[in-house]
Amino acid sequence: MEPGNGQVDPAHAEQAGKLRDLAYGCFSSGHKFCRNVCPVMQVTQNENHSPTAFHANVVAMEQGLLKIDDVADDYVHCTQCGACELRCPNTLMAGEFYRARTRTVDVVKSMRAFAVEQGADRPNWKRWVEATLEHKNEPVLDVPVAQENVRTWAKDLDLPIGGETVLFVDCEAAFYRTSLPRAVAQVLQLAGVEFGLMGEQWCCGGPALEMGYVDQSRFLAEHNLADWRATGTKRLITLEPHDYVHFTEDYPRYFGDDFDLEVVHVLDVVAEAIREGRLELTVPIPRVATYHDPCRLNKRKGIHQAPREILRAIPGLEFRDVDHVTQWSYCSGAGGGLMIEKPHITAAISDQRLARAAELDVDLLVSACVWSERPLTNAGYARDPQIEVRDIMELVAESAGLQVDRVDGHAATTHGSTAAEGAQA
Repeated sequence: MEPGNGQVDPAHAEQAGKLRDLAYGCFSSGHKFCRNVCPVMQVTQNENHSPTAFHANVVAMEQGLLKIDDVADDYVHCTQCGACELRCPNTLMAGEFYRARTRTVDVVKSMRAFAVEQGADRPNWKRWVEATLEHKNEPVLDVPVAQENVRTWAKDLDLPIGGETVLFVDCEAAFYRTSLPRAVAQVLQLAGVEFGLMGEQWCCGGPALEMGYVDQSRFLAEHNLADWRATGTKRLITLEPHDYVHFTEDYPRYFGDDFDLEVVHVLDVVAEAIREGRLELTVPIPRVATYHDPCRLNKRKGIHQAPREILRAIPGLEFRDVDHVTQWSYCSGAGGGLMIEKPHITAAISDQRLARAAELDVDLLVSACVWSERPLTNAGYARDPQIEVRDIMELVAESAGLQVDRVDGHAATTHGSTAAEGAQA
């Protein structure tokens, strides 16, 4: 089938049919609601990268005017932050009454999956997923990724395997940012939270799914569920926002009622511990800080109060909140595989985010997303004056008087190349 001849390939017709209602529900009226909040559109100004184009492509494909090869690259230009869904008139004006909500993220994920199915893979994504399946964890820059060192970060912390509650540590944190899971584990121990680690932890499969590799994602997920079953796990604590979304949205789609584990994010656990007096923050941190809302926690899951509650509990820390919170919050550009295929766009979005932090005259940008940290850190160190990027849990550990060490051989510099470059190396 050639584009523009009006003949519809059956596979394309089936795909367009699955997304037809969502695509035709797009207002496409020239309003700029979704464009204005789209982090990619803000830096590229290319209409092919707009949420409206993502829906229009489906309509054109249904009519035989386009095929997936023509538009597969368009769908790379999305971080899956969900801002466009929140700002769509369908959600704003009709959603509450009709219980409808625009689902652009689902359209993007579905079209990416169709591209993979039709052999229109994006080269770097394909290599990334192949490397993930080979090592069972995502490729991480300059760090050996293998099962024998997936728990090296926990050296000397005396953490058991399995148990009713398990801490799930994502690939970037487990192999590269080892001080982060160590901080989380030590904070939870101090707060009296009992937990263990997985017997054999594989990648959650979320990034593969976001890039369109559905079968590969499910393969990883099935292993993890079996591991939790084998160790009697009933509750998961996640420290990484993408994991939290994947476990609360995609795993239930994979397994239905068989996925009956409770999933909580560590921010909620720690905020509750502080509130109840089980965790006291007494060591002052004399810094001027603002908070970077990870899109998957804030826009996708509505978690934005707990981190602010935690930051305001740290003595000596002057917290200056951004004016854009909830649906308006800024994106780092690191999500949805964008920084693997289009690292220059991620860098531009992160630079834009740091520019907004600089307007608040802060010297510290606090994040709760380890995958956002590298591009944000690069952008922060490129500014004058520099703005340091740190994870919120490391600040909590410091204020709680904990000494958090890095693990030799598995932690690299704090502002080096991007993880995407690591995948391409």
